Amino acid sequence: MTTLDSRAPFVLDTHEIARRPGTQRELTLSEKAPARMGVDMLGVPEGSDIDLELRLESVMEGILVTGTASVHTSGECVRCLREIDGEMTVDLQELYVYEGDEDDDISRLEGDLLDLEPVLRDAVVLALPHNPLCVPDCPGLCPECGVRLADDPEHTHGEAVDPRWSALSQLIEGNDRPAGGSEATGPVSGPDEEK
Repeated sequence: MTTLDSRAPFVLDTHEIARRPGTQRELTLSEKAPARMGVDMLGVPEGSDIDLELRLESVMEGILVTGTASVHTSGECVRCLREIDGEMTVDLQELYVYEGDEDDDISRLEGDLLDLEPVLRDAVVLALPHNPLCVPDCPGLCPECGVRLADDPEHTHGEAVDPRWSALSQLIEGNDRPAGGSEATGPVSGPDEEK
């Protein structure tokens, strides 16, 4: 008994070619993207179009599916958090074997139906960069104020002072007297010096 619904997106009916090695069928279809197809910073927006060009071939073991999927991607640059939009095409190839094989690591036909979604999801997620960038040399954000450095390449905050030394720098800035005393008092003699 099959658990797949033949009307569900990405579920394909192979009745015309199943168990007839050497026959094939070509499909062009467009479906809406399911939820959570992507990585943390980049993915395929839910409900966006996925355009599929597929060839289903009947072989001795089952149905071989090959083709491409074109998707729209959306996310954020990992360095500057700027929005990224793009298009991507991934290759698909999977053998769906007839029922009876107990191996859990292979895709299986349920009756004459196959579910393309897990294969499509794997292909898209593996093709996405895990650290997407808006441009390859994105300089990111200023670590002090968060301004996007690509918008202001000359951005600076002056010379950085280690906060552990800030009290010492205040002493140095407040001490404008020359070494050995002030101009008004003259040189200061030490305790062992004779006057």
